[in-house]
Amino acid sequence: MATSISKEEVAHVADLAKLTFEEEELNAFTSQLQDIVSLVDKMAEVDTTGVEPTYSVTQNVNHLREDKADNWHEKKALLKQAPEEAADLIKVPAILQGGEEA
Repeated sequence: MATSISKEEVAHVADLAKLTFEEEELNAFTSQLQDIVSLVDKMAEVDTTGVEPTYSVTQNVNHLREDKADNWHEKKALLKQAPEEAADLIKVPAILQGGEEA
């Protein structure tokens, strides 16, 4: 398949994630990601005809509990400690659209 990752693509994704990297870091991450993509390309060449999919290699079972709020009365104490609160929730600064209030 020969997929290639460019430094510009890594910089673009970093920008989307609001990350900044020095040139040396950008080069290192580009190299690491290229190695990962090359490994995935190589694995795609393996003939898996007739191999059953494996969803889990253990017999572990998740034992889920009922989702219920046992400590709802502690919410008021938590909200009293928050710097800002709105609609019975902790208000935090916006991080999208440059951080302006919505």
